Amino acid sequence: MDKEKIERAVRDILEAIGEDPDREGLKDTPARIARMYEEIFAGINENPKDHLKIYFQEEKYEELVLVKDIPFYSTCEHHLVPFFGKAHVAYLPKGGRLCGLSKLARIVDTVAKRPQLQERITATVADSLMDALNPYGVVVVVEAEHMCMTMRGIKKPGSQTVTSAVRGFFNKDVAARAEVMSLINSGR
Repeated sequence: MDKEKIERAVRDILEAIGEDPDREGLKDTPARIARMYEEIFAGINENPKDHLKIYFQEEKYEELVLVKDIPFYSTCEHHLVPFFGKAHVAYLPKGGRLCGLSKLARIVDTVAKRPQLQERITATVADSLMDALNPYGVVVVVEAEHMCMTMRGIKKPGSQTVTSAVRGFFNKDVAARAEVMSLINSGR
């Protein structure tokens, strides 16, 4: 990441909006923004499937695995403002190929830490699991609040966008898909 270029660009933006980038409260802002971008866009050069290279195959478990309410934040690629929410990731292991539960959260984080669309996060997480684990099926549901709808434009704070990606067995078996959705929505 070219932090010097980011610092110059932030300085230019501050000047363009009529601010003095050399005033006390702003003089370190370009450097702070550059460090922040390095952190919040850390997923740009990561492959989410790398988190799934280690898995457990000897358990012979072929029942549903669901991790709910995985918090994430991302940045809207259209406006470069945050959106944040929860991801719910479920898969039906084939041949006992299980990944560590934390790996599901790591995949969500990796995919979210890029200029992004919620729809792409949802599909990429699902496709990464399908490609790396070859399970019977995957369901990913993402719920998020977009600051581009909250603080600008239509200004509707609290509105939630929900996206889902359904792969494999869950596309064919309506009852199984309904069971996963029921589990995701339980306790609300």
